[in-house]
Amino acid sequence: MSVAQSGAPYGGPNPTTPYVGTFIPEIWSGKLIEKFYASTVLAAISNTDYEGEIKNQGDKVIIRTKPTITIRDYQVNQSLQFERPSAPTTELTIDKAKYFATIVDDVIETQSDINQMSLWSEDAGEQMKITIDTDVLGGMLGAANAKNSGVAAGKISGMVNLGATGTPLHIVPRDADAGQVEIVDLLVRLGQVLDEQNIPETGRWVVMPTWIATQIKQSELRNAALSGDSVSMLRNGRLGQIDRFTLYSSNLLPSHATNGAALAAGEWPIYAGHAHGLTFASQVSKVETLRSESTFGTIMRGLQVYGYKVLDDIALAQAVVAS
Repeated sequence: MSVAQSGAPYGGPNPTTPYVGTFIPEIWSGKLIEKFYASTVLAAISNTDYEGEIKNQGDKVIIRTKPTITIRDYQVNQSLQFERPSAPTTELTIDKAKYFATIVDDVIETQSDINQMSLWSEDAGEQMKITIDTDVLGGMLGAANAKNSGVAAGKISGMVNLGATGTPLHIVPRDADAGQVEIVDLLVRLGQVLDEQNIPETGRWVVMPTWIATQIKQSELRNAALSGDSVSMLRNGRLGQIDRFTLYSSNLLPSHATNGAALAAGEWPIYAGHAHGLTFASQVSKVETLRSESTFGTIMRGLQVYGYKVLDDIALAQAVVAS
């Protein structure tokens, strides 16, 4: 038999099965799947006036308030009635802490083509913001002044319906039927409640669920002329300002699933206010890397302590809504 007849080089046997060995090299892509994070709003709706005064977990900041001076009638030659103004103090307690701890083995770090520690520290920072935002937004539930929430809100009028648990406002973008409220109407109501409390017009904000933000884009405010923007919000994707409020949407607002009996199923809060009302203080006490004692690897861990408080509840309003 000739080589040509055998069908194999150098007269060898014809291969009948493909190669089935285990030495198959793995190639890891240098491109990571993009990870998206929930939008955080805490920095935009709170003040950090006392952040520089905290040191460690458990610290307290004693905050002094302004006294209210009494104005009296005056007549010629009358004796003056003097007062010694005093005002209570309030405490901002730094009593909350969150941490993260990771370890990367030396072998993994050496053989990896990406910087593991850098990626993990970036993700830890984002997760820390989300966790703290969720905590604060949940803690704000029910913290508004009694005149700034409920079905009879309004310090002066007492006739502004902002909804309540069990009787929420059913929100629609426009053309409300019986039992429904247009979203623009709700924003105006929130503005009235803050007006009756003499809250400054500049610096006001609203935080709402994402589905409410969608209804705003479906409302008459989709017109550029009505929203005050040169470009309509449908084109630029920005909610902008309505009735002196800067609008923010968040997926981190509390719900029945996260806050239990405080909200019924299908209910959501909408917060409105001024940064004067909510104070937040945070300090990253420790972020460090060190060698592991029990294995060959590097540990990265971080601790963040913080505290928050509604210092002035008249600067915070709350509505309870449902679809």
